[in-house]
Amino acid sequence: MRPTIPNGVFKPKASPGEVKQDATNRAAKVIIENEAAAREAKTERLRRARLAKETAEPETPPKKR
Repeated sequence: MRPTIPNGVFKPKASPGEVKQDATNRAAKVIIENEAAAREAKTERLRRARLAKETAEPETPPKKR
């Protein structure tokens, strides 16, 4: 009967190129997530401002030509 090999004993090591790619991917994901959060915050802020403006101003009918 063969002895079982514990997990992680023969774990392959990443090459230096893969390590750099992983670091770049992580940095890019962080930047993209931050930009998305900022975009969503701006959209929500502008939506609230638009709704506040619409409630403050009475609706005017369009002018006839």
